[in-house]
Amino acid sequence: MSSGDEPAWRAQYGPWALIAGGSEGVGMEFALLLAGAGINLVLIARKPQPLQQTADRCRELGVQVRELSLDLSLPESTEQVISATTDLELGLLIYNAGANTHSAEFLDGDLAAFQQVIDLNVTTPLALIHHFAGPMRARRCGGVMLVGSLTGYLGSARHTVYGGVKAFTRIYAEGLWLELRDYNVHVLELVLGVTKTPAMGRAGLNFDIPGLRVSDPADVAREGLAQLPGGPVHIVSEHAANPALHAGHDRAAAVLASHQMMRKLLGGRSPATPRSDAPPSS
Repeated sequence: MSSGDEPAWRAQYGPWALIAGGSEGVGMEFALLLAGAGINLVLIARKPQPLQQTADRCRELGVQVRELSLDLSLPESTEQVISATTDLELGLLIYNAGANTHSAEFLDGDLAAFQQVIDLNVTTPLALIHHFAGPMRARRCGGVMLVGSLTGYLGSARHTVYGGVKAFTRIYAEGLWLELRDYNVHVLELVLGVTKTPAMGRAGLNFDIPGLRVSDPADVAREGLAQLPGGPVHIVSEHAANPALHAGHDRAAAVLASHQMMRKLLGGRSPATPRSDAPPSS
């Protein structure tokens, strides 16, 4: 983002932005870009230490920051966010919290734990959007970004529920974009592929597979914010040619090929998406 864009960004998305999953990786890069544009921040994450470190970096750029250490898969989290922001005019909501917090084959898994995956990825973001986007519509400016995943394009083992919720949020974003486009409220689902975040590094993913496309978090954040005014869905350019996006009529072959690539990425282990720092990010 160039310095010339900053007044327009503050007018459309300020004076406050909320980033769920804003302590590291792509979420941290969103925070730094917005702080650089002079937009105050509410940052949400589970672990307090990386959350505070990112908040302090943003404060050094001259903005106010509120830190909320919350687990957004819990039912009380929505009310805690709303209570902590009642005095703020929020112009941008970025929901970067979402992961496969229960990596198990469906019939071997726990239904209550699968419900937490649904709550983190569907229930909580919908509740937050319902609360915060109403005033945006009334003011006729603002923005909503959901960070999605290529997992929502093809089914994969141990991602049966997670892939389903990611497919849901993409279609939901398209409908919300239609409903809000005449009110100057921007809506985008930003679809991520393999991204070299700290959480993925801790999970021990093999980023050196020949031909594997890997995104940098800073590049992803810049691209996402640049694409937000256009909506409704944008696939990070590094992954625009991913076979999952171009699966033909033979879905079985496409799903099996995707499964084999996932196993290579995980060094032969069964597919699983780790819970990242706080809250988990896509």
